[in-house]
Amino acid sequence: MGSSWIGKRCQGIVPSAWYGGPDAEFACDCSGGKCGEFRKFKTRICGVAGGGLLVVSVCFFFVWRKHKRRKQARAPNGCMRSESSMQSYSKDLELGGSPHIFTYEELEEATDGFNDSRELGDGGFGTVYKGKLRDGRVVAVKRLYKNNYKRVEQFINEVDILSRLLHQNLVILYGCTSRSSRDLMLVYEFIPNGTVADHVHGSRASERGLTWPRRMSIAIETAEALAYLHAVEIIHRDVKTNNILLDNSFHVKVADFGLSRLYPPEVTHVSTVPQGTPGYVDPVYHQCYKLTEKSDVYSFGVVLVELVSSKPAVDMGRSHSEINLANMALNRIQNHEVGQLVDPELGYETDGETKRSIDLVAELAFRCLQLERDSRPSMKEVVEALNRIRNGDSLENNKTDRSSSSPKEDARLLTSSIQYSPDSVIHRFHSQSTTHSAASNASG
Repeated sequence: MGSSWIGKRCQGIVPSAWYGGPDAEFACDCSGGKCGEFRKFKTRICGVAGGGLLVVSVCFFFVWRKHKRRKQARAPNGCMRSESSMQSYSKDLELGGSPHIFTYEELEEATDGFNDSRELGDGGFGTVYKGKLRDGRVVAVKRLYKNNYKRVEQFINEVDILSRLLHQNLVILYGCTSRSSRDLMLVYEFIPNGTVADHVHGSRASERGLTWPRRMSIAIETAEALAYLHAVEIIHRDVKTNNILLDNSFHVKVADFGLSRLYPPEVTHVSTVPQGTPGYVDPVYHQCYKLTEKSDVYSFGVVLVELVSSKPAVDMGRSHSEINLANMALNRIQNHEVGQLVDPELGYETDGETKRSIDLVAELAFRCLQLERDSRPSMKEVVEALNRIRNGDSLENNKTDRSSSSPKEDARLLTSSIQYSPDSVIHRFHSQSTTHSAASNASG
């Protein structure tokens, strides 16, 4: 019914719908028992107010929808996220953060269209290609696997971390693509001489380029890089010989921070989904999903054993109890059988100084592989111990260098120093790691 028929006898009206309009229908309200006089302008007020509310609501809806579509369009390859650290990291980068922003086309050209012949490796987060930029730099381009939001987040985390780190034994990050690029990619310095794994027990092992002195240098430089990361409160989380790159002078560049996580100093661990590589994963981490810097120490212990033995961290061809190299090392060292663990090409049986050095490194690896985390040394202590081993120093010699140290430092050294001696690995050790099972690490 139209409002024009409503006469003076109608006391009030009620709308027949939730909003009014110029042609809105109304009904006479006679709930009071009689209809009184109605002023026609009330109808117009209700119509205008209702119509205005409708216009505002529709406008708000379209603005919200446009904003949502814009955010989705900027997400890479169907990766749908709300407000996230990934977006904030990308915004910072595009506003002039330290990493250089490369275009997709620039990297496509550098890698000859991501040609298979340029492929350097295929990791857990993407494929790495060798490329050459327009300015002549040879680079390694890591191309993120598509349609995996979790991996995108971890790559952005890697960009954020690497852009703030500076150490001679960490791989340099030149830049990355914008998150709005069709593919997310990272651009690293190219390290030409392969990985430690390649030279120790991989495709380049036959070259015999890694003498024992070089292996000691690799151990020290890797330990220094990890100690630096721990000093700035970063846990690597995937320490392994495949992530230790070598330049033409066999200097170390630690790579692959895709699994890195920052942890604040006020917490003692970070609980997260277990990630890492079988054979290197801290057994305690695998059991309780608690991560500390001592997890990196355990993994580094496996690296030390690889350097001593030239054996891979996991080998299904070995006996069941020794599938994991960590278990093999603990058994050999505890049963004073280090000679059976050592690569015979290193001169363990023919050179007394080499034997002394390898024995002490084996003992250090034994400490790093302890099941109880508090029994493992810190990476800083590992660096100090390795330097003492290389320099041929004993604990007695170190005492003469403490004249400038404080009593507090002396007390800490006395209580925390690893007890080295040339005969230490000959004696039977009591290990808290003898309960390691092959399955626990292999499933890590």
